[in-house]
Amino acid sequence: MQFLKTLFWVLVAVVAVLFASWNWHPVTVNLWANLQADIKLPVLLLIVFLLGWLPTWLLHRARLWTAKRRLETYERQRTETTAPPTPAEELEPAA
Repeated sequence: MQFLKTLFWVLVAVVAVLFASWNWHPVTVNLWANLQADIKLPVLLLIVFLLGWLPTWLLHRARLWTAKRRLETYERQRTETTAPPTPAEELEPAA
């Protein structure tokens, strides 16, 4: 299974490199006012991809972190409430 995963990512990398080499042309981007920027097409696509992917990934990581913290809290509470009595508590007479 690990071999197939590695093969998949190698193929994706080869396709990305071929795409970038075939489309290495400057593109003019109109920013604001009369400001323009010349940028290579693959670089522009990478920037746009990261602008869309990064916030979603950060939100996902934040939710995972919150869920792990909650789970640890619940597990800690569960072990505190279901802990067996200590030997000192067993020897004390019940009131």
